[in-house]
Amino acid sequence: TKINIQQNAAKEVVTESNNSYKADVVVGGADYHFVESNLLPAEFRSYTESYWDKKLMAPSCLLYYVGLNKKLSNLLHHSLFFDVPFDAHAKEIYTHPQWPSQPLFYMSASSLTDDTVAPAGCENLVFLIPVAAGLSNDSEELREKYFNIIIDRFEKHIGQSVKNSIILKRTFAYSDFLKEYNSFKGNAYGLANTLMQTAVFKPGCRSKKVKNLFYTGQLTVPGPGVPPSLISGEVVAKQIVKAFGN
Repeated sequence: TKINIQQNAAKEVVTESNNSYKADVVVGGADYHFVESNLLPAEFRSYTESYWDKKLMAPSCLLYYVGLNKKLSNLLHHSLFFDVPFDAHAKEIYTHPQWPSQPLFYMSASSLTDDTVAPAGCENLVFLIPVAAGLSNDSEELREKYFNIIIDRFEKHIGQSVKNSIILKRTFAYSDFLKEYNSFKGNAYGLANTLMQTAVFKPGCRSKKVKNLFYTGQLTVPGPGVPPSLISGEVVAKQIVKAFGN
């Protein structure tokens, strides 16, 4: 897969199956770093590897999708579990990146407010542990270890048994972010929201070296999250119309 460049313009996109598509304008909606480092010749990349390596990434996630064969009481749709020290977990994300010793976590019980997301009498739960970007070795054993840690705390908090009622469990972590999304360092939320990674200090929506190549998504402006990523598409659409007309 590659983008063919002629006279500083993207002329053609070639896929893995060797299909080619001529282009007047190319918009990269995949991971910004992946598009630059894998689809473009080095001389047409706006940012070097050292540029990317210096960036402070927002966290990745260790996610669990859990289905129960019963309903739980005393739940809210959204719950944040700050029942362990925040500072220690924060340092394990940003200061000394490592798998957390005592993870904070988030839980969503969407079946409380939407009865279409689970069969009658069942519960649909999602658990999320924020972790440092770039942590590898997310083995099944490690995923199971952290699942047991947070489920034990969850059961203690709600005063109900959960483990024995699990009929479905799927996990998603660092290696899945790489495989499914080619996500830089397996990040889930783009760049960390620091002053020097805000607004004009983010990677630009328009290539510096290929005049008709643009970028959308959470690694460019306005930033991470679904709404900002959608807005980046609006920003790029307006730039394209301004530069090339309708």
